[in-house]
Amino acid sequence: MIIRILLILSYVVSCIRLCVKPWYYFRLNAPYFNESKGLFSKLDIDRLIPNQWRVEQWVDDGTREPTEFPVFVKPEWGQNSRGISRADNLMQIQQLRLQRKASNMRYLVQEAARGAIEFEIFTIANHQDLAKHAVLSVTQVNNTSSDKFPINGIYNKTTQYHDITPKLSREQLEKISQHASAIGKFKISRLGVRANSIAALVAGDFEVIEINLFVPMPLVLLCQQRRTIDNIRFVFNAMYALANVTKQIHKNQPHKAIFFRKLGLMRQHTIKENEVGNESH
Repeated sequence: MIIRILLILSYVVSCIRLCVKPWYYFRLNAPYFNESKGLFSKLDIDRLIPNQWRVEQWVDDGTREPTEFPVFVKPEWGQNSRGISRADNLMQIQQLRLQRKASNMRYLVQEAARGAIEFEIFTIANHQDLAKHAVLSVTQVNNTSSDKFPINGIYNKTTQYHDITPKLSREQLEKISQHASAIGKFKISRLGVRANSIAALVAGDFEVIEINLFVPMPLVLLCQQRRTIDNIRFVFNAMYALANVTKQIHKNQPHKAIFFRKLGLMRQHTIKENEVGNESH
């Protein structure tokens, strides 16, 4: 919570310094927001991913069953691993469908990625060239459980983060930056990918499992090996870069009510989670 507050305050201060309206933050990735659905649709964003990096996923409407397990069932709008469940067999898929029978939220089934190691790539675009990045960090995600296919996330106590950015050369970071740009010209993003090694990640041999465009948390700030002073510097530099990108947003860019639409969806999902929890007791 402290980190999030620091990020917000730093961004607001940077916007004030640059004479930028802080609420324009919600316009940063607006071109990718599906206004008819009121969300950053995982299906829409999935279509941006080049075929060699894409993990197959589909709407879980009961007309198609997985041929291999495990699979992951996730809400179309979700982020930070909220609402994701894993199904190891057909019976578990059917149970998940029954639990959300009364829900009007659309869920997706995603096949498991093949890579052995999970990485999170956080980016902020360069305000002078949106195809490049002013901020890029790479975090390796570890899990202390014996689970081969864990659902990692900031709310999972067995998930640990390790900053590997300092280990990467300038050339390697440039390669990863190019990979991220090939997916989309996002002004701020966090990409979750799986690869068998750091070398494979750099070489482009990976699969994308998640793209967060709403309020992506730079997971590098949760790495225990980093010093507090390094995190503070990262926050200030990253948020100043983000404010610079925000300044480039054209005044005539179509306005979309992203904040309130997303807030409403999150509230609906929280209510549904509570209802499911009460039914299971």
